[in-house]
Order: sequence, then C-alpha cells, then structure tokens
Amino acid sequence: MCSLEKRGSLFVLTLTGDGQHRLNPTLLDGISAALCSVKSEASGGPSALITTAQGNFFSNGYDIAWAKSGGPAAATNDRLLLMSSKFRSIIGELISLPMPTIAAVTGHATAAGFIFALCHDYILMRKDKGFLYMSELEISLPVPAYVIAVLRSKIGSPAARRDVMMRAAKLTAEAAVDRGIIQSAHDSAEETVVAAVKFGEELVRRKWDGHVYGQIRMVMLADVLSTLSYDDILEDPGQLEKLESRL
Repeated sequence: MCSLEKRGSLFVLTLTGDGQHRLNPTLLDGISAALCSVKSEASGGPSALITTAQGNFFSNGYDIAWAKSGGPAAATNDRLLLMSSKFRSIIGELISLPMPTIAAVTGHATAAGFIFALCHDYILMRKDKGFLYMSELEISLPVPAYVIAVLRSKIGSPAARRDVMMRAAKLTAEAAVDRGIIQSAHDSAEETVVAAVKFGEELVRRKWDGHVYGQIRMVMLADVLSTLSYDDILEDPGQLEKLESRL
C-alpha cells in the first residue's frame, strides 16, 4: 500500500500500486507508521520528506466503498469515523514533523486526497495529467471544520478558496500554480518526482534545525491543530443522518 525509502537526507514515502490510493484504515495505518519512522530517524541531521504515488492517482479520497461494505448503517458510521480519526491523526503528524515536507502529486488528488497533499509544506504537480478537486459540493456532502481550517491555512487567496469549495473547480497543475496553491508544475510524473528531490535537497542544504522548523509550523497551523480532535459532521447525529442518506 505504501513504502518508505531513505535517499541520503531525504525520506521518500510512496503510495504504491496502480489503484486510486483510497484512504482506508490499511493505507492510513501504513502512512502513519511511515511518518513515525521518519520522525524517529530525523535526529541524524537535516532532512526532508517527499510524498508521492504510483499510477494515475495521488489519492482519490476516503474509501467510501469500504465504509459501506460493513453491513448496517451503524457499521458504516463506525467505519467513517475510524477513517476520519486516522486521517486527522496523520494531519497532526505531518504538521509536527521536524523537517520540510513536499507532496509530489503525480495524479489526481481528490477530496481527502487533496487535503492530504495540502498538509505538506509544498506541492509540486505534473501538468500532463491529473487535477486537484474538492468533490463534496457536487455530491452534496457537508465539509467538516478541520478540512475548512486546512484550506484556510494553505490557500491564501479568498477567490482561490471560493473556486475550490464553492465552485468545485477541477484544477490542473497550471491553474493551481496561477492560484498560488502549488509550488510548480512539471511535464510528467517522473519530472515531478525529480524536481521534488532536487527541491528537497536544496532545503536540506539550508541545515535548519528540524525541531525548530516543526515548532514554527505547529504555531503557524495552530488553527488546524485545534480542530483535529473532533469531526463535527461525523460526530453530530443530525449531520450524520443527512450524510448517510447521500452516500
């Protein structure tokens, strides 16, 4: 489901396989374990994390099919809550990681997959295939407060946030560069990863104190961290009932 490789001072986390990299508990646990390994090995000097994926998808969001495969509605609710809890933990882990983080988006990043990419410090993206997309408006799903907090913290332009959330725009890499959402656009998946490695090496050469870097990020994203303990949609019975009818 995912692999972690050390390349010099860089950690490369790859979502493996040609599927959609749906965020189910198995993949979320794998990502979390990889981030824990990165954090535990980060004391050896300056380093950086690159997250990328194989195939046509970076991540297509939550694994709704898995959530609905548990049988009765109560089981579906429990599975949705489990995915939300694990995903929110990963957001917190990325924010507290003592090093720069780069998402090399080599395919579509949708809904929670887009938020996962945004939780990195930088996004580099291929421009020949793939888009960034928040699909909730199109499928009539409410958006939890922690997701809105990430979007507010990571997308500076109100007009860009409007396009992402209130127009459900499918943004190509070039459109995302224009809106200040991503760092740069590249001609292919391979070139995106190469550029991410080069950029990561540049950051490592700055020889920043990783713990100071992580602390600064945690203060900057304090508004996001304050929302991660609770999913106001899935843990609200009224909202959850509405959600069930739309899945």
